[in-house]
Amino acid sequence: MAKGIRFTNREMRYIALFESITGATVRDCIIDDKANRVIFVIKEGDAGMAIGKRGKNITLLERMTGKRHEIIEYSDNPVQFIKNALKPARVREVRIIERLNGKSIAIISVDPRDKGIAIGRNGRNAERIRFLAKRYFQIDNISIT
Repeated sequence: MAKGIRFTNREMRYIALFESITGATVRDCIIDDKANRVIFVIKEGDAGMAIGKRGKNITLLERMTGKRHEIIEYSDNPVQFIKNALKPARVREVRIIERLNGKSIAIISVDPRDKGIAIGRNGRNAERIRFLAKRYFQIDNISIT
């Protein structure tokens, strides 16, 4: 489990359900009621197991809960984590810059054809990566170019 992150009873129920169906190890769970989705950050290398053959695990979970399920593979490397979080968008480069005021910003360059995927409908994907980058790596802001 992630360090310093506390889970609510509701998040613990989602984690238990996800792990029992997929066999993958969950590091974090974020329930986004506004977007009707649950975001799981899973152990590195568990993505295939979590999704299941032809997406059967995700389909089953979504049917059971009535919410969309998004899976992100964790990485200790912030650049790789950001790339994982933006899949299936093709990320060209991720630069993390430390500002003079001590705040960090991630500048993400994606293939122009994938910019819409990276940002997401109404900026949902950009909001998700901004939240996760802050939660795990203390990156204060992101910019997708």
